[in-house]
Amino acid sequence: MQLNAPQTTVAIGIGCKKGCPSEAIVALVARALAVASCLDTDACLFTHAAKQNEPGLAKAAKTLGLPLVFLEAEVLRQVSSRAATRSSKVMALFGLPSIAETAALAGAGPGSVLLLARMSEAGASCAIAGRRDS
Repeated sequence: MQLNAPQTTVAIGIGCKKGCPSEAIVALVARALAVASCLDTDACLFTHAAKQNEPGLAKAAKTLGLPLVFLEAEVLRQVSSRAATRSSKVMALFGLPSIAETAALAGAGPGSVLLLARMSEAGASCAIAGRRDS
C-alpha cells in the first residue's frame, strides 16, 4: 500500500536503471511536467519498492522538492493492465509492463488515467497520471 502518500493532483511514476544519476531524473521529470502541462500542479513521485536503495531517486526528489513514495510490487501489479507501454526488460525483471506507468497509475489512485505515457532518457523513465476529474 501507499505509505505517507500526500494528496496530490498528479502522480509522477519514476523508473530508473541502477545507479542512474539524479540529474537525469530531474531533467526528465521537468520535461515530462512541461509536456503534460502540469508545471504548476501539486505532485508526488512514486516508484517500485525495489528502488529504495537508489541514491539518485532520493536526491532527485529532494532537488525537485517533491515527496517520494515507494510502492510494493503487488500494488503496481494491480494497475498493470492499464499501462500503455511495455518494456520486455522490465517485464522480465519485475513482472510489470512499465515501472513508471504502473507507479503513476497506482499513485494517482482508483479511476486514474495516464496523462503522459512513459518517456525515457539517460537511464530514467517517467510517466504522469491523474484522476479523470483533475
